[in-house]
Amino acid sequence: MKNRKERIKIGIVGAGCRGIDCFGLYMKDRPDVSIEALCDSNSERMRIQSLKIGGTQRLYSSVGLMLEKEKLDAVVVATPDFKHRENVVSALEHGVNVLVDKPLATNVKDCAAIIDAARKSGKIVMMGFNMRHNPVLVKLKEIVDSGKLGKIFLIENREYYNGGRTYMARWNRKYEFCGGLWVHKGSHDFDVFNWLLGFPKPFKISATAGINVFKPENLPFKLEADVPAGPACSVCAYAKVCPDVKIYPEPEWSSTAVKEDAYMKDLCIYMSDKDVHDNGIAIVEYENGARASHMECFVCSFDDRKYTVIGDLGIAELSLEKREITIHPRWSAEVEVIDLPEKKGSHGGADPSLIEDFIRT
Repeated sequence: MKNRKERIKIGIVGAGCRGIDCFGLYMKDRPDVSIEALCDSNSERMRIQSLKIGGTQRLYSSVGLMLEKEKLDAVVVATPDFKHRENVVSALEHGVNVLVDKPLATNVKDCAAIIDAARKSGKIVMMGFNMRHNPVLVKLKEIVDSGKLGKIFLIENREYYNGGRTYMARWNRKYEFCGGLWVHKGSHDFDVFNWLLGFPKPFKISATAGINVFKPENLPFKLEADVPAGPACSVCAYAKVCPDVKIYPEPEWSSTAVKEDAYMKDLCIYMSDKDVHDNGIAIVEYENGARASHMECFVCSFDDRKYTVIGDLGIAELSLEKREITIHPRWSAEVEVIDLPEKKGSHGGADPSLIEDFIRT
């Protein structure tokens, strides 16, 4: 898609939060992009979402029909993860480049099918690992590559996600839809590990996770006789007293849109039919001798990703939320603190940068 004089014609598959509120909004005012079409299984939600990006796009309920009718240069796939394979492969078979939000797919078989289709088509498939585009992590990568920390042999990451409890309320709550939160959420951090280390081959992985908090017996309020909790925040009798209540007043989540497919993203996080974990720890060992550990905690009151990178010449500690990197040289008491300026755009400015890279590829 390089060196084009005309606008790049793009279709977005999945008119939800990532598809429209992220990719769509960041692309709509670009002079080199024209969002031609949207595709979503919920026509009412798609109609409402399209208004956010001008409302001029042609709307489809079938990906195949959109690809046949439209002459697109690229599509953005931002559907639930288990739908990635069919949508990405379909686009590639129609000769269209793809930006697919992470993860590539929910299992190895589907990932392999996408890779095979990409090779056969000769088209671009870019995965939306936006953490590689976060300015703070980009700076950390520069520090690691400079040799300032020496040979890296140990990495730790702790992810605290206050909003993560909402994962128990929407489609991400089911393993069959997202591949589990190690795949949907943790894949960001495993990718950062691989990226920082120069992509060595992992040879041993261990992990443990579970639902320790978000289950019925841990409801944070007392139930009244014959008054059940849930099934969703918007209709729950305890909405005014529950500290975890999350209601979406936006028109795309109105009862009219919900009627089409019965999908609600404010299910009770304690009572929903979830099977993904609310906390866990994973350890990866690499062939080059490096080790990495990743902790996920969705039960907290703040958001942050905290990385520690240890080499034989020094240690770097990073807070993504504070946009700060602290370097401890091995043989010195002096500490270097690097503060990164805030950058516009979601995920610390990572999303606009990711889109820029895709458009310029």
